Amino acid sequence: MTTLSRRVLLGGIAAAPLAAPGIIRAQTNSKPVKIGLLSDMSGPYRDVGGPGNRAAVELAVQDFGGSVLGRPIEIVQGDDQNKPDVAASLARQWIDDNGVDVLADGAASSSGLAIQQISREKKRIYLITGPASSDFTGKQCSPYGIHFAYDTYALAHGTGGALTEAGGKTWYFITADYAFGYALERDTIAAVEAAGGKVLGKERAPLATADFSSYLVQAKASGAQVFGFANAGTDLQNCIKQAAEFGISQSGVRMATLLMAINDVHSLGLNACQGLVYTDSFYWDMTPKTRAWAKRWAAKMNGMVPGLLHAGNYCAANHWLKSVKAAGTLDVDAVAAKMKASPVNDFYNTNVQIREDGRVMHVMYLWQVKTPAESKYPFDYCKLLATIQPAQAWRPLADGGCPFVKA
Repeated sequence: MTTLSRRVLLGGIAAAPLAAPGIIRAQTNSKPVKIGLLSDMSGPYRDVGGPGNRAAVELAVQDFGGSVLGRPIEIVQGDDQNKPDVAASLARQWIDDNGVDVLADGAASSSGLAIQQISREKKRIYLITGPASSDFTGKQCSPYGIHFAYDTYALAHGTGGALTEAGGKTWYFITADYAFGYALERDTIAAVEAAGGKVLGKERAPLATADFSSYLVQAKASGAQVFGFANAGTDLQNCIKQAAEFGISQSGVRMATLLMAINDVHSLGLNACQGLVYTDSFYWDMTPKTRAWAKRWAAKMNGMVPGLLHAGNYCAANHWLKSVKAAGTLDVDAVAAKMKASPVNDFYNTNVQIREDGRVMHVMYLWQVKTPAESKYPFDYCKLLATIQPAQAWRPLADGGCPFVKA
């Protein structure tokens, strides 16, 4: 979007594989504790994560006082380019050569899964905030992976289940052609079929596709009542925009935006997005606390408001720092155990538990984008349709297939 795309640099971040560090120091000369963010700094997920994720972590460090265990806290951020090989190489380099103590973000699920593997091998906690695949706490889980904010199961069952139950019984999917898209499609199909719906077809589109016309034509020809967009970022924006241009969204077909962020609404405008339904665990305008935090974040980000991944990065960094302090050590096993034993509390979470498989059990919300007439002030974009409690939002522990979870 316009306000974010102009921010090529933030606090020494570069879109090169290893970005220059930004340091928030207390009065100490001790070796710093390092938080490493592997982000999309130049691709389709830059606006929903990218520099904004660093701004969120900077706020967490600031709120923590700038140090932990008597050591200053340093933040480094690099561009993993949504490529598994780049992400794995960066993660390994940061741990082996740069002394990074905890990994975070990850952007695309494919790159995040590569980071998860490195974190398991190197015994580093991975704060999963960008990737969405539910496999992070399922068959590819790690004792050191903690998944914050959302996943494909919760998104699918929130939006997919709601639209099917509301009468959208036939679906056609346009899916990002990599791990995240496959997981979101899979989990949504399960939710649709459980609610009595039927899938008429699906198309796979490469990441960063600009022209979705052929995919939309195939979806339209299927006669499906709902088009399921199992993608995100600029890919999702292009789907919504082009569906409107072709008159599809005005023809009575419902658009299932399975992973949408407020950044997407802002970029496209209320005229294009009005009526769309989506699921997440955070909205900037929920409470006085979320509004106050959003104002602080916006001051770092040219007046934009934060989305789910930005809040999730604050939540993850804040909880990790609290757990390090409580454990009195950076020992990975001790900190991981403390993270799972301690409830998550911050400006948008109250006594949220972390399951044995690493799933952070946020409350989830179903939102609908307002019409232009309903919006009363800047960024007043959404209204709450439903609150989804953790027991209903997240995949049951026994169904995940996480290898280290006891039967």
